[in-house]
Amino acid sequence: MTPLTRRGLAALVPALAIAACGAALAAPAGPETPVREAYAITTRQAAGSGGKPVAAPWQKPHRDRLMSRELAGLFARDELYQEEAGEMGHLGADPFLSGQDGEVKSLKVTVTAAPAGGKALVTASFRSFRQPVSVRFRMVEEGGAWKIDDIVNRVDGQDYAVRDLLSQPYECGSFMKKPCKR
Repeated sequence: MTPLTRRGLAALVPALAIAACGAALAAPAGPETPVREAYAITTRQAAGSGGKPVAAPWQKPHRDRLMSRELAGLFARDELYQEEAGEMGHLGADPFLSGQDGEVKSLKVTVTAAPAGGKALVTASFRSFRQPVSVRFRMVEEGGAWKIDDIVNRVDGQDYAVRDLLSQPYECGSFMKKPCKR
């Protein structure tokens, strides 16, 4: 074994740094990653963006990246109903805020049920207008990435799953082959 010289050490340190960075970049994102991204969008949306509107996490272009195909499809259907009917869809509040309006202060995102069988549970806890808020996310592995598969809000001691609300029938819509009258 040859002793490590200064020249050898000088060549080794950058190589180890590059290898460490590559390993860090190659590490798969955890189930909390899409939830953190969604709250980064929600925070930008609440702060405004100098006159340029910021799409909500459940709208294009974000929903296809952050949500499972099925949940993204339900949000898209609700959006289509709103466009065609000129009415509010099935959601009367921002599911990420668990209310019609709010703020996100002291956000803490934690994996509350460890990944198993391609599923996990993530909870986002924060303060909105000085009140504690907790929103649960059912996560699913899809296409090699973690996606939000459902959002569960608790209001007045009752759980409301966004998937259940968005799965309800609509009065009209092209997707129901029953045109809306405006």
